[in-house]
Amino acid sequence: MKLESTSVIIILGIVIAYIIFTGYLSVRWSGKTNSDFMTGSHGLPTIVVGVLMMSQFIGAVTLVGTAQTAFTSGVAAFWSIFAAVIGFIIYGLFIVKKLYGTGGFTISGILESKFGPSTKYIVSIIMIYALFLTNVANYISGASILATILGINLTLAMVVVGVVGTLYFCIGGMKSVAYVTMVHTFVKYLGLIVTLVVALMLTHGLSPVIHGLPHCYFTGSGKIGWATIIGWVITSTGSIFSTQYILQSMSSSKSEKSAQHATFLAAGLSLPLAIVLALIGVCARFLFPKIDSLYALPAFLSHMNVFVAAFVATGLLAAVFIAVSALSLGAVSLIVQDFYVPHWKPEPKQQLRTTRIISVIVGLLPLVFASITPQVLSMSFFTKAVRVSIAIVAVIAFYLPHFTDTKGANIALVGTAIISTAWYVLGDPFGINDVFVALLSPLFIMVLYSGAMKLIGRSTTGKAVTISVKNEHVSK
Repeated sequence: MKLESTSVIIILGIVIAYIIFTGYLSVRWSGKTNSDFMTGSHGLPTIVVGVLMMSQFIGAVTLVGTAQTAFTSGVAAFWSIFAAVIGFIIYGLFIVKKLYGTGGFTISGILESKFGPSTKYIVSIIMIYALFLTNVANYISGASILATILGINLTLAMVVVGVVGTLYFCIGGMKSVAYVTMVHTFVKYLGLIVTLVVALMLTHGLSPVIHGLPHCYFTGSGKIGWATIIGWVITSTGSIFSTQYILQSMSSSKSEKSAQHATFLAAGLSLPLAIVLALIGVCARFLFPKIDSLYALPAFLSHMNVFVAAFVATGLLAAVFIAVSALSLGAVSLIVQDFYVPHWKPEPKQQLRTTRIISVIVGLLPLVFASITPQVLSMSFFTKAVRVSIAIVAVIAFYLPHFTDTKGANIALVGTAIISTAWYVLGDPFGINDVFVALLSPLFIMVLYSGAMKLIGRSTTGKAVTISVKNEHVSK
């Protein structure tokens, strides 16, 4: 799969030139205030926010992971992205107005108003944990692309991806990330379309692929199964609702209506990617059946004209930089707003300086844990599943306002994070996907806690009545 040395030099030169150019744009469009860094001062146009949300949610992990899953399980991998299309539409119809109206840009801060500060801290920690794990998968995905281009060790490729991705977002925050993402997304989108064209040219159309692979590769559920697909839809919808960087992007809109339109735009932009990546994955399986599935997407680079390969490689790496920037920025925002600012109360200049220092640490820390290469799509959906528990608690807070038991919400959040993580690490025991464990655990724990409190309340009331009767008898 390695490219010739001359091709490597040309591609590397073009990639470096692109990084320098977009790095310059990041500096030029960088934020000058904390508001610029966190929310772009609530002044981003609809199209920018829509592209930003789509590109953040359909990042490098999803691109590489969807092609990887199509390679192993068929075109049903399409659902991994189509689930996000459904999620964005539901988010725009039912959730955006409620969240935008709060004026907040962290999900933990919004839940604090319903359940109190303890819930805020728990939600913040769970979200940082989920974003961190997603970034680990992002570094793996980006490294697989870079390793294919340069023929270098995967670990070294991860370091390069981590360092460059960190530089992008720590320079200017949301404002620069949003506008540079427009450039990244154009290159990414066009690069994926070119990859599909090359793949279909190599296979001489789709017909040989359909006849050459098992029938299940072209069924609605493939080898994935409807249970997992339904879990994907539920998880994507819940994680869009609760994910920090989606809320942060939405909060950067000029108005509530603009935020809603941006969400629908994100859904429309996601749909073509689902089709393109599913077809690329099955074409890779037909042409290169013995390669590691992780390389299903970048495998076509060595079969392109060197300049076309350079453009496609740049687009794929652009997707990595978008995702790394968005995830890291979301985690930094939570750390700064929920922990640093309330306790240290810094001056604006000091806050911006410290935010950038925290950004470097958050951006580079995933490298310590990115030495294992799991199925990146399954890790991506696991981290989304963890976020679903936050979404469920948030929905209860918005639509069942009488349920304001802070202790019950906290136990549900912590319990779900522990249970779903253990379930994922154990490899989904009994064939039950961790998505459903994360989905049902908070509801089960809350109902169980509420029932226990009622029983205790009745028991206490009974004792109080008995004591009252005894006291009355003694008095008489």
